[in-house]
Amino acid sequence: MTVTGTTLVHAAPTPPRLPGPYRRLFTLPGTRGFTAGNLIARLPMGMFSVSAIMMIAGQRGSYALAGAVTATGLAATALVGPWTARLVDRHGQAKVALPATALAVLGSLCLVLAVHTEAPAWTLFASYAATATTPNIGGMSRARWTHLLRGRPADHHTAMSFEQAADEACFMLGPVVAAALCAAVAPEAGTLTAAALLLTGMLVFTAQRSTEPPLTQAPIRQPSPLRSPGIRPLLLLFLTQGTLFGALEVASIAYLDTHGFGATAGPVLALQALGSCAAGLVYGTRRPRSLRTCATAMAVLMALPWAAAATGHVPLLALALLLAGMATAPTMVTAMSLVHRLTPEGRLNEGMTLAVTAILTGIAAGAATAGALTDRLGPVPAYAVPAVAAALALVQARRMRPTP
Repeated sequence: MTVTGTTLVHAAPTPPRLPGPYRRLFTLPGTRGFTAGNLIARLPMGMFSVSAIMMIAGQRGSYALAGAVTATGLAATALVGPWTARLVDRHGQAKVALPATALAVLGSLCLVLAVHTEAPAWTLFASYAATATTPNIGGMSRARWTHLLRGRPADHHTAMSFEQAADEACFMLGPVVAAALCAAVAPEAGTLTAAALLLTGMLVFTAQRSTEPPLTQAPIRQPSPLRSPGIRPLLLLFLTQGTLFGALEVASIAYLDTHGFGATAGPVLALQALGSCAAGLVYGTRRPRSLRTCATAMAVLMALPWAAAATGHVPLLALALLLAGMATAPTMVTAMSLVHRLTPEGRLNEGMTLAVTAILTGIAAGAATAGALTDRLGPVPAYAVPAVAAALALVQARRMRPTP
């Protein structure tokens, strides 16, 4: 209450300042704990492939063998991942994720042992294929946010944006950490560190039982997410996005190598992830846009690396990769939100893992296509692959019916 002259003026109390969108998320009990475990376990996702390639190529002297082993692991993940996610939905995150993680870590240890003891090549394939049981930690984390934020669409959008930014950050930092460990410590150091982080993070994550989605009978009654209207078109869109990621990486590595900047390939590629990470965080504080709008921006910006590569200027390409990355996160966040909305109750982990499987399949296809174009025509024409993939993603987004 204030006094003005002889008049008493009752001033309304100042409302408490609301925390920022991201700070508001972590006021919920248990969210900081499972997020810490999630980030620790997610970082190795960007480390395993690079670590395996450097370890196998360094010890066996064959990049072809290293590439074949990691490709086998990718194919195994595409087959095993949805099955593991289905078990998580049916029996709970802690009951399935911990033994599945232990088996994956055992596969990594067997790989290190097989490489170190110069075991037959087939043991490398078998060991790395065993790591396919690694649970989709990003999907499980998103499932927890979805459970905690029911009826709060704005906060759910912020949480999904945070998760996408976390994906980008881990895939940006993981290869750098792995390469440094393999080069400076020992060829096996990257794989061993990644395995230790994965197990530690999963233990911390699953220990947060208060935020774990409760079990229901829905997974048994509900049909597979593949039968849900709208899911299959979304998977095609994720496939094109994966193609974009895989092709962009191969084209950029080849381009930088031909221009004498092969040693800087990691930092330059990290610019795309940096742009996507930053855009994802900003997008989480803004009103969600339609999938068509996001895909349109991605199609426009993904043409920039192709145009920049044609000029022959590496700094211009680096800037183009940064800008192109800014369009991928909003598209991924919006598409993942649609997966949440369309997946039957109780089968969210399976739906999320199907999306990740489509992305991984696209990455393999994009990398192979860009590699073949590079060998035949050079790295500049290979940049047409991500541009075309982004255009196809836009076509797919425009063909999809608006979801209420």
